[in-house]
Amino acid sequence: MKISKHAAVTIHYRLTDAQGLLLESSFDSEPMIYLHGTENLIPGLENELDGKVAGDKFEATIPADQAYGEYHDGLKQEVPLEAFGDIEDIVPGMRFIAETEMGQRPVQVTEVKDDVVVVDGNHPLAGQALTFNVEVVEVREATAEELAHGHIHAHGGSCGGHDHEPCDTQKPGCDGNGGCGCH
Repeated sequence: MKISKHAAVTIHYRLTDAQGLLLESSFDSEPMIYLHGTENLIPGLENELDGKVAGDKFEATIPADQAYGEYHDGLKQEVPLEAFGDIEDIVPGMRFIAETEMGQRPVQVTEVKDDVVVVDGNHPLAGQALTFNVEVVEVREATAEELAHGHIHAHGGSCGGHDHEPCDTQKPGCDGNGGCGCH
């Protein structure tokens, strides 16, 4: 089966930056499983996977605009220390959810000054071309339940791996860990 919209796809991947530094790899752990064509991957990698079959291996360099986007200086700002309330020991690398005009947005602390904290709303990989070495492990049709939830469920696509009580797909509750949390 070829990878196409709504296929359940299992891949192993190795991710490196433009300098060849290894950022992430699934080869020594569990492969990644995703629902193709539902924006669960960066656009450039999903485009590269389109039409591939189990057993295919390839390398693809994805430009920043097809990965995590260009870096935007306007998403970096200084926030008064008192805005963090009673949180103590704020250090670079900490992540928070900030309330913005565009709703909630994840930010990362990049610097702590005397009375302000510098936060960055860009994805940590924004502005970077990324290289993926990919092995397609499996391609199958997604189940009706997976399509309804918009992601793949672990353990063969059943709700939390159980063979009883099908999920009520009208209820929210996908837990993001392969199950739908409906039991």
